[in-house]
Amino acid sequence: MFGGRRSRRRDAIDKDAEIPEGPVQWRRLIGYLGPYKARLGLSLIGLILSSATSLVFPAVISVVVDSVLVANNVDLLNRITLALMAVFLLSSIASFVERYNLNYIGEKIVVDLRTQLFNHLQSLPLGFFVQRRVGELVSRLSNDVTVMRSVLTSNVGTLLQQSIIMIGSVVIMLAINWRLSLFILGMIPIIAIFGAAFGVAMRRTSTRIQDELAGATIVADEVLQNIREVKSFVREAYEIGRYREAIDRSFQAAVRLLRVRSFFGPLVAFLGFGGIALVLWFGGREVLEGRLTGGELIGFLIYGLTVAQSFASLVSLYTTFQEALGATKRVFQLLDEVPDVQEAPNAITLDRAEGRITFDRVRFSYEERQEVLHDLNLEIAPGEIVALVGPSGAGKSTIFNLIPRFYDATRGSVCIDGQDVRGVTQISLRQQIGIVPQETLLFGGTIRENIRYGRLGATDAEIIEAAKAANAHDFILQLPDQYETLVGERGVRLSGGQRQRVAIARAILKDPRILLLDEATSSLDSESEQQVQEALARLMQNRTTVIIAHRLSTVKIAHRIAVLDQGRLIELGTHAELMDQDGIYAKLYTMQFRQDVDLLAANGTD
Repeated sequence: MFGGRRSRRRDAIDKDAEIPEGPVQWRRLIGYLGPYKARLGLSLIGLILSSATSLVFPAVISVVVDSVLVANNVDLLNRITLALMAVFLLSSIASFVERYNLNYIGEKIVVDLRTQLFNHLQSLPLGFFVQRRVGELVSRLSNDVTVMRSVLTSNVGTLLQQSIIMIGSVVIMLAINWRLSLFILGMIPIIAIFGAAFGVAMRRTSTRIQDELAGATIVADEVLQNIREVKSFVREAYEIGRYREAIDRSFQAAVRLLRVRSFFGPLVAFLGFGGIALVLWFGGREVLEGRLTGGELIGFLIYGLTVAQSFASLVSLYTTFQEALGATKRVFQLLDEVPDVQEAPNAITLDRAEGRITFDRVRFSYEERQEVLHDLNLEIAPGEIVALVGPSGAGKSTIFNLIPRFYDATRGSVCIDGQDVRGVTQISLRQQIGIVPQETLLFGGTIRENIRYGRLGATDAEIIEAAKAANAHDFILQLPDQYETLVGERGVRLSGGQRQRVAIARAILKDPRILLLDEATSSLDSESEQQVQEALARLMQNRTTVIIAHRLSTVKIAHRIAVLDQGRLIELGTHAELMDQDGIYAKLYTMQFRQDVDLLAANGTD
């Protein structure tokens, strides 16, 4: 084969884009709440009211013990009960307002984050996706965004609520008995130190869990996308084992986090209840010495429990926030990915092109690897068909990728109608270009939807005309649902020739001035090949066409043949001219096309 294919993939997202942690990262995260200030304000009002009403109950208990039970005042007990019912009703309404608006904001933030992330992914160049695995990107788009959502809504709400309750309880406690209050507050720093230490450990372990889950997602994605190969090689057991290993790694990381949490929870509980016992001891002495009533001591204990519970919640939230830093960092890493191919500030719109393509001393290398193209000079006239031939790795696919600006030339320029492609908008450039790849990929929808992808505003009549021109209409009508037939994942329900013709119909509907054709009929049967070739011939009419040639029939229809070797254009001319030169093309032709010539001769075809 003359055609070549380069494959460059990395197993995971780069970790070199460091995102600053701490206040900068949290400010950026909280910024997503900005568009919802009104609802956030309603949530805060509801939160403040529900938190404030929860502070009333211990005070009421204190009054009931000292003024009702001791004095045997039934009328006061009735009034207090009615007042409590009103307070609890207000608290319930306030809680509804708070929770509904916070959850609404949370769902909107998920939409915003995923939309922003998906939009950013669309803006990244082809090279970014060549180097990444789809499963890793999907993991960030789904799992990590969900973690960020909970941090910004339910966790932030809990943080504010518990802070209000704790501060309010401390103020009331100081008003009741400042000595006992200071005794309780003195125990808080001890718990805080333990909380900070465990928070760091939880953050690291949680980040590890996210990474391992992403790894498992990558394995599952690859296996499901290549299920045909898995089954043909009878590798089900192998893939099950590979996925199990990935899941086990995430399980081990989860166990480490569970171990830390399991130890931290009882420790905090011991410190809390031990503190209550000490409060009861100190408070009992205050009652005995007449500085505190029995009802105040009971109320004080309830406030103390409230402070302990609120503080424990805050410590737990701190560890949760630390865990969320891992997911947040992964999402921001992706959002901060800078496209290698960027729009020029003064980029112009490329109008309907004539189709002249010029490579002027073009050099190109992938990242810092060895150069793929070396001082390439090539001019293709409007309407001309040029076939690219050469051994694998000669640079044919790279030329393809430079024309629609999937990559930028390292040096030199690629021009359309004399206009450097770096100086025009990417949208207007790619609207002029149609691509029919060697490996045709279709979306999982209907045939109609796949053809209409070439021009979203096309009518049904235009879709049918494009299908007829692509020799696809007849086989479509033979399908049970015709144009509404679902093609399946990547077009798996259609044959190779059928997928090719649907892709050609899509390109015809787009009506590009420039056609990039990675000709791939070698794997088709004779009948499918003939139908595809006829469709390609119609598609190439009056269009500038660049073909990566695999078959003799493709070379024969080309006006000129460009022969590449090790990134250099070494021969250029017609088939006859290149055969007369007796150079590398003649050798390739003799080695790889002789069989086709013999086959054509055997069939009596010129």
